[in-house]
Amino acid sequence: MIELSTGVKMKDSDFRRIKEYIENEVGIKLPYIKKTMVESRLNKRRNAVGVQTFNEYLDHVFAPGVGKVELINMIDAVTTNKTDFFREPEHFHFLTTQVLPSYADKNNLKYIKLWSAGCSTGEEAYTTCMVLNDYLRSHPSFHYNILATDISTEVLRKGMNAVYSMERVAKIPLETKKRYLLKSKDKTKNTVRIIPELRKKVTFQQLNFMDDYYDISYKFDVVFCRNVLIYFNKPTQEKVIRKISRKIKTGGYLFLGHSETIIDMKLPLKQLGPTIFQKIDA
Repeated sequence: MIELSTGVKMKDSDFRRIKEYIENEVGIKLPYIKKTMVESRLNKRRNAVGVQTFNEYLDHVFAPGVGKVELINMIDAVTTNKTDFFREPEHFHFLTTQVLPSYADKNNLKYIKLWSAGCSTGEEAYTTCMVLNDYLRSHPSFHYNILATDISTEVLRKGMNAVYSMERVAKIPLETKKRYLLKSKDKTKNTVRIIPELRKKVTFQQLNFMDDYYDISYKFDVVFCRNVLIYFNKPTQEKVIRKISRKIKTGGYLFLGHSETIIDMKLPLKQLGPTIFQKIDA
């Protein structure tokens, strides 16, 4: 049996192969400064496959039909997923004080569909559930569901499992924790799980923003696509937002991350506030 090295160095040529694939097929920028990070993460995958060099590993990954499963593992390892509960809380305030009352008063809409696009491990989707369920307490006839999508199968599995460390839920208000989180019965695990009532409201699905067509059969009233565009170049950003806009109902809402902008992009959206947009007729 050949003993595999745990710390093989990645050649520039290997990094270029990964970089070109990730940028062209996934749409995520992968600058050279991330080479060390990519090398560290993929050394684990290289060992799991059982090869000595990154060149052998990539030959396996890109072999037609052979490396499909490992290709997904590579994407999971390379893509960065950062998220928090109640991140950018002003968006949730706008949702409950402006969006929901507007739907209820003007359209008599009692059921809305929301999309957490680039959901990572589910914190955004479950935060939205908590906010909407609190709204339901005074509007009991109101209903909703959430689609949560990401390219990474690993983060989708974590989102479906809905188990988080106590550190991850630290920002959630105490009363909200009591209402929507369950402590692990295993005293050795410092974790909580989202209650079943909220887990049932979220459907997780794999989706690549670079796909020509998004396999979603309906349109949304509200879309959260926050802190996703920052990983794309500007032409890709515009293409992605245009495709997302096709899945938003006229009059529906799009929320972007606080550092993201769509200035100078030709899109069927009007700005209502910082990083808050409404779909208009194209």
